[in-house]
Amino acid sequence: MERTEPVRLGFCLTGSFCTFEAAFAQMARCRELGYEILPVFSENAARMDTRFGRAADFLRRAEALCGRKPVCTIAEAEPIGPADLIDILLVAPCTGNTLAKLNLAVTDTAATMAVKSHLRRGRPVVLAPSTNDALKGSAKNIGALLAREHFYFVPFRQDNPEGKPASVVADFSLIPQTLEAALRGVQLQPVIRAL
Repeated sequence: MERTEPVRLGFCLTGSFCTFEAAFAQMARCRELGYEILPVFSENAARMDTRFGRAADFLRRAEALCGRKPVCTIAEAEPIGPADLIDILLVAPCTGNTLAKLNLAVTDTAATMAVKSHLRRGRPVVLAPSTNDALKGSAKNIGALLAREHFYFVPFRQDNPEGKPASVVADFSLIPQTLEAALRGVQLQPVIRAL
C-alpha cells in the first residue's frame, strides 16, 4: 500500500517471552515497510529477565530499531490517545492475561493503558495472541474481542495440538497484512489458520 505519510504504529509487547524473536523480526519488517513505530512494553516485559533474554537488552533493541525510547509505564502510555501519537496499535505478543484485561476493561499496565488511550479516538487495535490457554480459559475473551468494534486479530493457529492442545500462537509473519487490513477496517481472513 502506498502512503503519502508514514503510518504511526504503536508496537506493544507483553510477556509471552518465547515469541519475542518473532515480534522483533516483525518490528524490523514494519520499519522496512515505512511505519513509524512507538514501542510499548508491559511492565513484565520491560522488567523480567527470562531464559529467552534480558529485559534491558530487549528495551535497547526496541529503541535501536524504532529510534524512540519505549513506553513502559501507565503514566507514559496515557497520552497516546489524547496527544494523537499513533494511527494503529499492535499488541504482539498478546498474552492471555492481557486478553482478559482488555475484554474486561482492566487498565493496570502500560499495555492495557496504551490500548484504552488509543481506543478513545476510535482507531484500530490489532492483537497477536500467544497463550497456552487460548482454547480453554482465554477462549471467551478472544471471542468477545473478535466481536468488539476496533479490535482485529493477527490470524492464529494451534502451535502444539498434541502437547499443548489449548495453546495458540499468532502467525507473526502475517502482521503486516493484518495491519494493512485493519487500517481499512477489515479483519484479515481466515482468522484461524490450519497447521
